[in-house]
This record gives sequence, structure tokens and C-alpha cells, in this order.
Amino acid sequence: MRDLDFRQDLLPLKDKLFRLALRITLDRPEAEDIVEDTLVRVWNKREDLGQVDSVEAYCLTVCRNLALDRSERKEAQNLSLQAAAYDAPDRAASPQERLEREERLERVKQLFDQLPERQRSVMQLRDIEGKTYKEVAEIMGMSEENVKVTLFRARQTLRQKYKKIDEYGL
Repeated sequence: MRDLDFRQDLLPLKDKLFRLALRITLDRPEAEDIVEDTLVRVWNKREDLGQVDSVEAYCLTVCRNLALDRSERKEAQNLSLQAAAYDAPDRAASPQERLEREERLERVKQLFDQLPERQRSVMQLRDIEGKTYKEVAEIMGMSEENVKVTLFRARQTLRQKYKKIDEYGL
């Protein structure tokens, strides 16, 4: 493997690392600290990364482990993520339709935050980050089959809870 360059190899990963850390900790400042610690740790071990196939997968694994350690230490509770401003590209939507869409998105985020950490992490990596099952398995330290089962259960849980709320208002 060639020498690791911080600006070209590690810095572009900061957003992915942040999203993963945020999904685990549910705390924006904590996630920022975890990303910083991850980048520092990986940079300090750059000489030992010659046998690593994917620097990105290695960074995500380090980030996940740090986030889990900090979450366990703080006994983090599932708090809602701060919703980013949601601008609908559909300019024809009425204010009522936009409000309903924003409420549905917020409801899904809340339900997502209620999932167990492992399911949240797998969904984050597979559905949001677009990782392959193999990459997710490597990052999470699971088999590909276990990733598929975990992802299926997470999606099924979200679907059932959303349907229950949407249909019955519970």
C-alpha cells in the first residue's frame, strides 16, 4: 500500500465517520469528538496500515468501536437527532403537504433512533452510506448473513412501527 496522505485519504472520510458516530451516540458534539479521535488514531497508526485492504473500512471500524465505548461509558439514551432543514425540491407542494412530509420524516427519524444500536449501525452503513453487505460485515465484525438478517429485522421493525403510528396514531 502507498503512503497514507491525510488530506487525500483520511479527510474525505470525515462525513461518513460523523454520520456513523452520530447514529450510535445520538449526540452531535460527542460524534464530532469521536471523528477527531478516529482520525488521530488512524493517522498515528499509518505505518501499520500496510496490510489493511481498505482504509475506509478500517476507519469506520475504529469510529464504531470508539462510539460504542463512549456510549457504554455514558450509558447514552436514545435522544432525537436534530432535524436538518428539509427543503423539498417539489415547489408545487402546498404548505400542508410539506408539513406532512416533514412530520413523516421526523417520525421515521424518531423510530430509527429507537432501534437497537446494532440495527441502527447496520442500516446506517448499508442504506444510508451505501456499503456492500461484505463491507458492512467487515466493519461490524459480523458475517454477511448476520448483516442481512439484522438489516431485515431493522427494516421490518421500522415498517411495523411506522404503520402502527400512521394507521392508528399510536
